[in-house]
Amino acid sequence: MSMELTSQDTIVALATSSGTNGAIAVIRLSGPDALRITNEVFKGKDLAAQASHTIHFGTVRDGAEIIDEVLVSLFKAPNSYTKEDVVEISTHNSKYIIGRLINLLIKRGARAARAGEFTLRAFLNGGLDLSQAEAVADLIASNSAASHQVAMQQMRGGFSNQLRKLREDLVHFASLIELELDFAEEDVEFANREQLRSLVTNIHQVISRLIDSFEQGNVLKNGVPVVIAGKPNVGKSTLLNALLNEERAIVSDIAGTTRDTIEDEINIQGITFRFIDTAGIRETADVIEAKGVERTREKMKQARLIIYLLDPTQDTIEAVEQQLAELRGLGIPFVTLVNKSDLLTEAERMGYANLQPVFISAKSQIGIDDLKEELLRQVNLANVHTDDVMVTNIRHVEALQKTLDALDRVRYGIDNPVTSDFLAMDIRQALHHLGEITGAVTTDDLLENIFSKFCIGK
Repeated sequence: MSMELTSQDTIVALATSSGTNGAIAVIRLSGPDALRITNEVFKGKDLAAQASHTIHFGTVRDGAEIIDEVLVSLFKAPNSYTKEDVVEISTHNSKYIIGRLINLLIKRGARAARAGEFTLRAFLNGGLDLSQAEAVADLIASNSAASHQVAMQQMRGGFSNQLRKLREDLVHFASLIELELDFAEEDVEFANREQLRSLVTNIHQVISRLIDSFEQGNVLKNGVPVVIAGKPNVGKSTLLNALLNEERAIVSDIAGTTRDTIEDEINIQGITFRFIDTAGIRETADVIEAKGVERTREKMKQARLIIYLLDPTQDTIEAVEQQLAELRGLGIPFVTLVNKSDLLTEAERMGYANLQPVFISAKSQIGIDDLKEELLRQVNLANVHTDDVMVTNIRHVEALQKTLDALDRVRYGIDNPVTSDFLAMDIRQALHHLGEITGAVTTDDLLENIFSKFCIGK
């Protein structure tokens, strides 16, 4: 991605989703010629003479031909998302009109925007740091209250502000260490080693907490993968339908009906759970079904939570214990469900007490609310506050871990006195990796990798 083109061209793209039945589409331009280009096709007021943050009615024309009646919104530099002149044209949501207008703007000197190029400009022009820019993509992709709140918190700078404070403290000591290098022959220390040790220990603790937050942050962002497992024909597909409140999966009395995995998701108190219904676990000579069973075992290993559903009319408690032994070996939290519980006597229910199950009837939708409460309890998100600083990006985790490694070397250098140049090198490394997160340190390849995953028009 050429930084020269990014900073000099005027770009254009459809900012609203294409292919919808909405009434309005918004076409966005950003760059030094955004006002001039729009003025050449807009018949109404002279846009260059209008104040920023104003909206103007008129027509868009190709010569004498009127293409559409539009509203034009002006955001003049530096008071815009990209910090450049930005024009947003609200037109009717017709593919024909959108195509005609974008082509007309390109003929007048605009260039089609690349994926994420508007947000890239916001970053390059100082409107956002890199972690905030990434949070924009997370905000667009958020599909639950929790993922929305975490992305919003990051986009508004919560994560960035914490990293900025850590980096400022470390820069202070780095400058003192660098000063010592200038007076190496005089053997003086400007950086108090005890204060440096205390600072590094504090930063180490904060970064460790941020790394630890990734597991929960990732769950809030992407949802909880939950595998529904059990022997064939115990009601797994019926349970999935009950949870989703729709006929999503095929229900049959024939063992082995589900021969592949079925995925869907629901929202429980702001948390997304991605449910995966799987082929029943049993020994089988059917080649296709056997492949389904193997996929089930693989999915179970990837899950964060397993729902194990059993049918008390099929198995004894002893047989169930054997089935659960395999689950315990995976080391993944699981919930035991006793299906068809409406057919059990109270004495029969008591027989399952040691398993601490949730009693349900998937067919009659009995106990489904109890199951949802248990799912929330198992993922331990009840006490998570989405306004806390939380890491949700694997790139950030990797950079934080590299920062920790550099800080460990700094602490080793303090406890086993090394020369100032070695301390300075390790502190520089820590600062480098912290800077990679916010974009204080970056490369074109990194920017290309991040912004190419954005939608065009954002």
